[in-house]
Amino acid sequence: MANSNGRLAGKVAVITGAGRKKGLGEAIATRFSEEGATVVITDIGKPSGDHLPAGNIGTSEEMEEVADGVRSSTGGTIHTMVCDVRSEDDVIRTIADTVKTCGRLDIVVNNAGIGYIMKPLMELSIDEWDVVLDVNLRGPFLFTKHAAAQFVRQGEGGRIINIASQAAKSPAPLLIHYTSSKHGMIGLTRTAAVELGEHGITSNAVCPNHVTTGLGAVQNARRGEVLGTDTEGVLDFRKTKIPLGRVGLPSDTANACVFFASDDASYITGESINVTGGEEMH
Repeated sequence: MANSNGRLAGKVAVITGAGRKKGLGEAIATRFSEEGATVVITDIGKPSGDHLPAGNIGTSEEMEEVADGVRSSTGGTIHTMVCDVRSEDDVIRTIADTVKTCGRLDIVVNNAGIGYIMKPLMELSIDEWDVVLDVNLRGPFLFTKHAAAQFVRQGEGGRIINIASQAAKSPAPLLIHYTSSKHGMIGLTRTAAVELGEHGITSNAVCPNHVTTGLGAVQNARRGEVLGTDTEGVLDFRKTKIPLGRVGLPSDTANACVFFASDDASYITGESINVTGGEEMH
């Protein structure tokens, strides 16, 4: 249940790309709410073009279902807002509506991302490259830019948390666009930390390894085709590379986000923490 004395009590957090059931965004929203935060979950709301079909985005209907589920499990205050993170106008509006509705903004989690387009680099189209870079890197840049401006207006610092990936540290075959965007997110995280530190704003990234969310299931199926096995075989293969012997859970990433959002991490910025069970160590 929501905790009025929790580590995030009195804070307002926006989480992008949180409109899908069993996704990282839902897990982060749940943990933030349990720790006392008021949470705004956003997603694109409807399909957009060939590369953002209904089955791979958070529709308005599913986003409301996610919000209802988090409210039921935590008793916390959860709002929903449609936001295409590629649109600067949408980002500005979402931040303004959050402040109007909730009175302030303290935390932004840049979670929206595309990782379901998997192709060899020589077969990847420029449209596929562009949509992944736009969602995975342009979106976090826009939210960082405009959230920082709001944090400065409030004069009390703020937290920016970027959901990167193990692919931000190591190459991932069939995902050159995704890998490039996540490597770029580390540069965004570090540069924002340098520029925004004087305002008491921290900028950090969480780098999970494979997590079998809805997106993760798509990746498992595609990896299975390449390896000549089924999803169970893919997961067994993944486990052999992880010292702790299991694949990641959404809660693992959510717990790292709570830490970065809390006062416990007030002197930590520009970091990219691996949440990989030991699979990634640099």
